[in-house]
Amino acid sequence: MDTIKVAIIGCGSIASSRHIKAYAANPAADIKYFCDINRARAEKAAAEYGRGEAIEDYSIILNDPEVEAVSICTPNHLHAPISIACLRAGKNVLCEKPAARTYAEALEMQQVQHETGKVLNIGVVNRFNTGVNRIKQMIENGELGELYHVYVSFRAHRSIPGLGGAFTTKAIAGGGALIDWGVHFLDIVMYCSGDPKPLTVTGQAFSKLGKDMENYAYVNMWAGPPNFAGTYDVDDSVTALIRTEGPTITLNGAWAQNIGVEEMYIDFLGDKAGIRLQYGKEFVVYGAKDGALLEIKPKYSARDAFQNEIDAFLDGIRTGHKSPAHIDTVILSSQIIQAIYDSSDRRAEISLES
Repeated sequence: MDTIKVAIIGCGSIASSRHIKAYAANPAADIKYFCDINRARAEKAAAEYGRGEAIEDYSIILNDPEVEAVSICTPNHLHAPISIACLRAGKNVLCEKPAARTYAEALEMQQVQHETGKVLNIGVVNRFNTGVNRIKQMIENGELGELYHVYVSFRAHRSIPGLGGAFTTKAIAGGGALIDWGVHFLDIVMYCSGDPKPLTVTGQAFSKLGKDMENYAYVNMWAGPPNFAGTYDVDDSVTALIRTEGPTITLNGAWAQNIGVEEMYIDFLGDKAGIRLQYGKEFVVYGAKDGALLEIKPKYSARDAFQNEIDAFLDGIRTGHKSPAHIDTVILSSQIIQAIYDSSDRRAEISLES
């Protein structure tokens, strides 16, 4: 079987640590281009992989008929325009999360996917996580009974990334803690509960701890050192209530809070049993049987979620199989995130029923 020619657009940390390694481990993939406006990063990636061409201009990829698959690992503001250009050029696309800065941009991406018929998957990698899929199966099997509520916590102590950089500039990122961290947690909830239709959303986003950039105290700062001449106009914490046709969802998230305890978990609450999933780690099942309380900690082997994601993307190109990460499903998370931001701006509940 012929290999699938692949191009990577954006050779930063997520590409170099995850996408490239996963393609390299799949015998069906052959990376032809490493593209980055910082040529040194593209050259470094090509050197580490041992093949492929380092380029700066992604139009070379658009005009190469050999390239069938593209991973887009750029900052958020480039997700929609590059994805759309690739789809219209006949390429299949895996775009990192979030789909786009706004729901309107995500809808345009979905529309072009429908027009072209090419694959458009979004990098919601937890849909390919072994533990998450076990939880989804337990819910579908009725082991939790009626799943009536899910509580989400993604909270950390003063962990704003790259203060004054791309992560904290709304025009680039689209938002802060919610669109960066919250998208993963919210997508896990939607996936495990069967992607229920959202009905109403009320939320409030806060930009508090990073506003006085020069006096922002922190232990460490991922995504680079602070740039005090830069911009900080995104949310560093958020809370929301989402009603769906399935469970009600509440969330409490923060890049930065004045509580020195990190709490990264999801509680799935059913009338027969409940599950607490520690994000990226194990989960515990709580229930009762014959008058006794039960606490079960499943043990299982797990395959790398990014490898599963890349493998599913390539398989979908060959077979036409629709991945769990397809834009048609994942766009619900974009809709909810947009509604939380809109609710915060208007200080009112947003109805999505139509």
